[in-house]
Amino acid sequence: MQVGNAHYRRGADLPSSIPVFPLAGALLLPGGRMPLNIFEPRYLQMVDEAIAGSRLIGIIQPSLNGALRDDGEPELCNVGCAGRIISLAESGDGRYLISLQGVCRFRIAHEATVKTPFRQCRIAPFLTDLDEDQVGSEVDRPSLLKAFRAYLQANDLEADWESVSRAENAMLVNALSMMAPYGPAEKQALLEAADLKTRAETLIAITEMALARENEDFGSSLQ
Repeated sequence: MQVGNAHYRRGADLPSSIPVFPLAGALLLPGGRMPLNIFEPRYLQMVDEAIAGSRLIGIIQPSLNGALRDDGEPELCNVGCAGRIISLAESGDGRYLISLQGVCRFRIAHEATVKTPFRQCRIAPFLTDLDEDQVGSEVDRPSLLKAFRAYLQANDLEADWESVSRAENAMLVNALSMMAPYGPAEKQALLEAADLKTRAETLIAITEMALARENEDFGSSLQ
């Protein structure tokens, strides 16, 4: 897996611990890009330290059940995705505008006790995510595009279909998963899907359920 100027081919290419950025409803996947507007002081410091080190930040959701630690900080989901900072701009008013590119998913081994204001975790990376030969040949592309098109039409949205048609399966599945306007539980299910084929099937199922709910709501409004 090449991300920016770095190559990640094996576990030794990744640090054992990374800073984590809890974001509800956020989904970063391997190869995907996520823009972030950083303004909280603790996360500005996190970016500074990441840039000076591995350039990696873990995007992870707060626990889906809303559980809090004794210090008021949220408990975390077990699985997140490490992203490399591939661009950084200073806004002029104290913010950083950064772009992360997904490297691989990880499972939290344990959260470290640190003095930094931001949280850090020891991670167990999903090493299969580093395999660039995953072409996604088993993805049911026609069904995926059919569900995506139906969702756009139902919500009066448009897409760049020329770009969609050119995208290879892995990029298509991951990009659509990240773009999909679903809630934290659905986003976590997409993140934790065992492989690309399962992620595509999960995305299709979630989209079909969303369409069914919208049809039921429309029918109810007519009664």
